[in-house]
Amino acid sequence: MPILPREQPEPPPTDPHKARRMAESFGVDAQRYDRARPGYPDALVTRIVAGSPGPDVLDVGCGTGIAARQFQAAGCTVLGVEPDARMADFARAQGLQVEVTAFEAWQPVGRTFDAVVAAQSWHWVDPVTGAAKAARVLRPGGRLAIFGHVYEPPAEVAEPFAAAYRRAAPESPLNGQPARRPLAFYQAAYAKFADKIRETKQFNDPEQWRFDWEQSYTRDQWLALLSTTGGLTQLRPDQLAEILDAVGGAIDSLGGRFTMSYTTLATTAVRAGTS
Repeated sequence: MPILPREQPEPPPTDPHKARRMAESFGVDAQRYDRARPGYPDALVTRIVAGSPGPDVLDVGCGTGIAARQFQAAGCTVLGVEPDARMADFARAQGLQVEVTAFEAWQPVGRTFDAVVAAQSWHWVDPVTGAAKAARVLRPGGRLAIFGHVYEPPAEVAEPFAAAYRRAAPESPLNGQPARRPLAFYQAAYAKFADKIRETKQFNDPEQWRFDWEQSYTRDQWLALLSTTGGLTQLRPDQLAEILDAVGGAIDSLGGRFTMSYTTLATTAVRAGTS
């Protein structure tokens, strides 16, 4: 996905869960976020539901409810946990029950679930605390499913984005990063999620799932999505405009649209034991 710079001071890239300002910046325009961000492959949702012992789902970092609505449509009862009240308000308006808090601080009050899911959000959760808490609230045989999209735009779009960011935000650590990163970079992150799950000793051995798909974007559609990413939600309006103008021009040179190759990765594990 587009490389997201960090506000200073921020933790190293290995500790994104400590980057609270960025983690809680997505509610700046919750409606745009919900409209622009893609949903998740139906095959992924179906596989999670089929591999869980029942319909009760806890959605960690549910945001505006994009994934939660897909699980509701599949027949599940979903409770969202979301630290940003603006995102939670939007999700509630779409019919989702949401409790506003970070997952680490959330109080289950004796409630348990058949599945705990985290869609594009687990990197904002402390990986040790999060895995242990998921184990506590899952029923035996319940499934933890951590998933998200990898979306690296074609070089004709990614490189103008990187160049514009260097000009508009020269203080950003993005200046030392490549315009595009390989799939293996993201796969390594999901392997680390699996390592933390194993360390709890509460789950069967984690599995890695992969779903490949494509989506076409017009200029306006991509700029709307790009402006919801963490590296851009905290910029000044003039910085944002400079970057979007450059990327828009690049897309115009491609005929006003391009096709994005998506890979949705998932790390998933079943809660072990009988109690």
